Amino acid sequence: MRRPVRVAGLALAFLLMLAAADRAAAAPGGITPPDYPQIGLPDAAAAHALLDQFRQAGFATGDYFLEFDLRQMPRRGDEQLYHGRLWGGRGDDGMIMRIVLRDGAGQDRRWLVQNGPQAGAWNVVAGQAQPLAGTSILDPLVGGVELTAFDLQMPYLYWPDTSVVALNRIRGRPAYAFVFRPPAAFAVIHPELAAVRAYLDTEFDRPLQIEIIGRDGGVHKTLSIVDLKKIDGQWMLKEFDVRDELTRDKTRFSLTAVALGLDFSAGLLSPGRLAEDAAVPAASRLVLVAP
Repeated sequence: MRRPVRVAGLALAFLLMLAAADRAAAAPGGITPPDYPQIGLPDAAAAHALLDQFRQAGFATGDYFLEFDLRQMPRRGDEQLYHGRLWGGRGDDGMIMRIVLRDGAGQDRRWLVQNGPQAGAWNVVAGQAQPLAGTSILDPLVGGVELTAFDLQMPYLYWPDTSVVALNRIRGRPAYAFVFRPPAAFAVIHPELAAVRAYLDTEFDRPLQIEIIGRDGGVHKTLSIVDLKKIDGQWMLKEFDVRDELTRDKTRFSLTAVALGLDFSAGLLSPGRLAEDAAVPAASRLVLVAP
């Protein structure tokens, strides 16, 4: 059963939950955290409470609708612009997002992404919703962009092997560094991904940066906040970048319109209705986001 409370658009996808924490100086699998000052770190109980607070951060406005652009900015070659829409809410176990993105051929691509203990992701193939299987969760949403279903789903929120490893400054803000390591079943399918490192602001309910760590111990992808905007008294994620650190290509998410305080009909945010068209809120409900 869904309960449309305490959501914050795509920013919610960055909010983290901790199952266990320690002060390990180095991660298994050859991952060594940067040499940050090891002072002021929370103990396991405090870290759990901190991350639970981040996970719950948001605002009580019911379901929500976003319009956005994905701007693909390759290191070499021409830029591409993709337009998308997102219907979002929250279920008993976590966030749920229905995404429609128009690809380079002018066709609409559709996904449903749900996090939580029973996380799942689906797309539409031949007019039917099908679970994303195998390595496809790490595939680009459309050709050329860095954003994937994994980036939106954030399955590591529920990985049990999690540590708080450091205190650092990110974009001038103090932040705790947490490392999430994949369970064995995930690691078998995705051996190239060794861990996810997340930097969480120590004062405000905002993540500052997410890093995907490869088996070589290096950062292969970075997700970072670019800009926030206050809409109807609530802070929204206006822009964030997804950067491939190997190719140096980058995709920028830009919020262009938002409608808050909605109440979607039962089943809209479910796989069974993913192949159906979804209604867009009336223009009077939309708040346009200036560049």
